[in-house]
Amino acid sequence: MTKEGFKRKLTAILSADVAGYSRLMGEDEEATVRTLTAYREVLTTLIQQHNGKVLDSPGDNLLAEFVSVVDAVQCAVAVQKEISARNTELPENRKMQFRIGINLGDVIQEDDRIYGDGVNIASRLEGLAEPGGICVSKTAFDHIESKLPYGYDFMGDQTVKNIAKPVGAYRVLMDPRVTVSGKAVDERPKNKRRVPILVGTIAALVVVLTVGVWQFLARRPTLEPASAEKMAYPLPNKPSIAVLPFTNLSDDPKQEYFSDGITENIIMALSKTPKLFVIARNSSFTYKDKPVRVQQVAEELGVRYILEGSVQKTENRVRITAQLIDALDGKHLWAERYDRNLSDIFAVQDEITIKLISALQMKLTEGESSLGVGTDNIDAYLKYLQARSQGQKLSKESSVLRVKLAEEAIALDSDYADAYVEIGSAHLTELWYSSPDLSIQLLEQAELNVKKAISLRTDHAEARALLGHIYLFKRRFDEAIAEGERAVAMAPNSAPVNAWLAFSLECVGRPEEALSLFEKAMRFSPISDSWYLAMLGYCYFDMGRYEEAISAFKRFLDLSPGEPLTIASLAATYSMLGREEEARAAAAEVLKIDPKFSVEVQRKKSLYKNPEDVKHLYGAQLKAGLPE
Repeated sequence: MTKEGFKRKLTAILSADVAGYSRLMGEDEEATVRTLTAYREVLTTLIQQHNGKVLDSPGDNLLAEFVSVVDAVQCAVAVQKEISARNTELPENRKMQFRIGINLGDVIQEDDRIYGDGVNIASRLEGLAEPGGICVSKTAFDHIESKLPYGYDFMGDQTVKNIAKPVGAYRVLMDPRVTVSGKAVDERPKNKRRVPILVGTIAALVVVLTVGVWQFLARRPTLEPASAEKMAYPLPNKPSIAVLPFTNLSDDPKQEYFSDGITENIIMALSKTPKLFVIARNSSFTYKDKPVRVQQVAEELGVRYILEGSVQKTENRVRITAQLIDALDGKHLWAERYDRNLSDIFAVQDEITIKLISALQMKLTEGESSLGVGTDNIDAYLKYLQARSQGQKLSKESSVLRVKLAEEAIALDSDYADAYVEIGSAHLTELWYSSPDLSIQLLEQAELNVKKAISLRTDHAEARALLGHIYLFKRRFDEAIAEGERAVAMAPNSAPVNAWLAFSLECVGRPEEALSLFEKAMRFSPISDSWYLAMLGYCYFDMGRYEEAISAFKRFLDLSPGEPLTIASLAATYSMLGREEEARAAAAEVLKIDPKFSVEVQRKKSLYKNPEDVKHLYGAQLKAGLPE
């Protein structure tokens, strides 16, 4: 007979605690308490939304009960996803993760408290869970296996403290898979009788994901808004966006090329849309692997919208999350999660881009809606991404490897235009590390591959821009400008495409037009490539704006110190202003770095169309004391 005031019942128990709580408190007690208080409110709200009740919350622990195990597990998944999303706003060492254990068991209830092995087992399962993870008992699993679209890993029978018998435990994987005999396997219908079950599972999954995304957007906290007054640059008069590098969540760091490639493809697709203002890849990627706030990024780059996300690639599966944030309002406009086969990656990237544009309340024209990656061969695509990742290293060795990987992509898909562009770009990079004789051969190979790309895709902006660059090296100036103009028309938001046309215009003696395009390129890439600054300096020099030229050359040298050609141009600029002492000092620095420096050699290597256009530059270098 039970004691008066006590009663027994079967209930679903959820137990949660903070992983690494002692470390967090030891490092910063006040910050930890603030975060815990905010996160406890999140847990309490979600528990109530899932028909649960918080019974106790001492310290970093929380105990709750649910009438339904299904409600308890759905709540736990929602909690872990919400906490994970909020943790993105915290520095790495301040992220707070919860471990959650769930059990279905018999308990004794006294007023609003519950006791017994049912509670103790939930607590022990919590200790078996990974930070950010969920662990459920065998009794709970038996009630949810066919009711929820999640996967489960059987952890075996666990011997836990103060529990007489081993406890069967399962890890909740939080992604849609089927569990058989304690092991998760891919969903593959083996006969017709499974089709209705599969259809029902997919329908349930769609509902769960739709509701989950809606709840995510509804519950996401308002971030600290960016200030239009603090923007480093005035906001453009059309929607402006920066795409931050998607985080690589794969276990293998070598998969970094894959997450970077997805980010770059989205940037390239957006840059083709004249209705948008898109920050260039090189500026966005300066924030890679850094704990930055959305507000900070928006203010430093001068944009209103920020896209961030993550990528997890495992064998033949890929999971991508993405969320669009209005930095001025501090609100989340759109969020989505994709769990797909790797072969679906092309459709996912297009879908993200189209949904982004839709979220920004714009419509694509027929021409702009062609956002594909140029191949339907996943192996060719992966080889191409690896090749492109080598392009960031700027060395002879990386250029050779870049060509090899791109050729392997072409072997898998001979009509892959992007891979031909990679080869052409790699050969142009190699020019800087090669002898004059080899340079001629590399230029021919570059032209051959880029023209092949254009024959496959006449609207390939990067290929057109590269061909213009090749024509410039060949001193075919009119063709260089024509190709550059075609490229800008195709990708008006592309920083490099605008800069390459600007380079050609400067070389034919049109510095005013070149300056305008360089300034445009630098606005697309505020944390700009250093060569933009050098060319800005030459435009100012040719226009007689010598003080501005000095400023541009110095900014370039801050990023690329010790570059003798730019220091020589700085010496010439000082000389044009009559600042002879500074001119001689700069000339002496050039000769210290490169004792064989020759003004005549540099003049012969110049890409300028009319030698008279730069006669005053080389004359001023001689006047500053540089040898002929």
